[in-house]
Amino acid sequence: MNINDTFRYLNVDIPEDIRRCQMLGNFEEAIRLIDFRLAQTNIADCLRHSLTAHKAIFQMLPREFPYSKEDALAIVREDIPDYTEEELQEQMDLRNIRWIYVNGKVGISRRFYSSMLKAVPGFAQRAKQKLAGVESATAGTVEAQRLDISMMKMKEKGSLTNRIHIRTSVRLKDEHFTTGMFLRAHLPIPAACQQQSDIRIEKMWPECGQIAPEDALQRTICWEGNWDENPEFMVEYSYLHTAKYTDAYHGAGKTSDLSCNTEEIAPHLVFTPYIKALCAELTEGIEDPLMKARAFYDFITLNMKYTFMPNYLVLEDIADSCAKNYTGDCGVFALLFITMCRCAGIPAQWQSGMTAEPDFIGCHDWVRFYVEPYGWIFADPSYGTGAVRLGKEERRQFYFGNLDPYRMVANREFQADFTIPKQQLRADPYDSQMGEIESDHCGYYFHEYDRNMDILCCDEVEI
Repeated sequence: MNINDTFRYLNVDIPEDIRRCQMLGNFEEAIRLIDFRLAQTNIADCLRHSLTAHKAIFQMLPREFPYSKEDALAIVREDIPDYTEEELQEQMDLRNIRWIYVNGKVGISRRFYSSMLKAVPGFAQRAKQKLAGVESATAGTVEAQRLDISMMKMKEKGSLTNRIHIRTSVRLKDEHFTTGMFLRAHLPIPAACQQQSDIRIEKMWPECGQIAPEDALQRTICWEGNWDENPEFMVEYSYLHTAKYTDAYHGAGKTSDLSCNTEEIAPHLVFTPYIKALCAELTEGIEDPLMKARAFYDFITLNMKYTFMPNYLVLEDIADSCAKNYTGDCGVFALLFITMCRCAGIPAQWQSGMTAEPDFIGCHDWVRFYVEPYGWIFADPSYGTGAVRLGKEERRQFYFGNLDPYRMVANREFQADFTIPKQQLRADPYDSQMGEIESDHCGYYFHEYDRNMDILCCDEVEI
């Protein structure tokens, strides 16, 4: 079995002694015990696959949570000298700072500081920092106004279209490259979908890249071969992205007979007992499927706190964990919304790729769901939570039923294979946004290769 497929078995719980080691952060001992179990011939295949996936997780977790509390406090004090231990502990208690045990001691997420800058009210101003991108923009800035202007135009005109031109690249770091080695690299490219048309591959280098079909569920361009020099794999593409307006927040719907996209997909889109009970509680007395979906969106956007997540490779049971911990990022919120919709019989799909604004590009995830008489419409719970942070209720409501036109859709299913599958462990086994590189003996993690994304053009056009 391809190692990436073993992650479908994460819901098969691991033996108690290994789980105890995990809880204490004794990952070396957990890996030793996993290797001991895998050497046995009498374990079930499903447990063998789960142990294999957990081993990959345990190898990565210490890197994802590298800081002690003292380290974290020192990082914050570089910008806020009077920041106190009590303030740090409060943010940990509020779950604005993610942490685990590593070798019996608290290990804090490598992205904790960015999370606080993005999501803790007043923290970025206190640190005198500014984050890029409209979702992170503070009130009154040009970036924050961009979404409001787009929203108003869509309501007035019915739709808004941008011609977007992007360049992306990946390159293995030189310390991992040897002359003549085999490399296979993937970069995401725009897929044909409801919002996108006139997709053009403008340039690629090396010129031997293999382009996946436009309807691929995770669409990439792939290069493979032996290389005498360490190549930078690059692609430029352009496309039209059209966002149509739907007033779904104030509307009503009816049940559809569309039965696809309502199933569970292990390990993360799973109807756990808690998910079932939560969905039943939130929709008690509600029959209208649109109102059910609205209840799920309201639950997430009005209650959840945004935190940057560790690499999704190390996460277990994403939707259920989010629903219990009340924290997550764009992909985590999207997975929870999809899971809740599907649990209620509402077809829902994953979409992801990038936000592509005139002056910013970054990875992003959101949702497409189906309700009659609207058909397939959209929700972005992450942008909804961002609107709550800014006190913009109209914008929060807009992102139930709608998206802005600053997007690039590369992926239309969570945990789908590439057209040319990656043989070694993917840096992200579930999604494709930043590119992947492998040799004939290992898959490389994100910190082992360099990635670049550039927005070359994002212009509003009339069609």
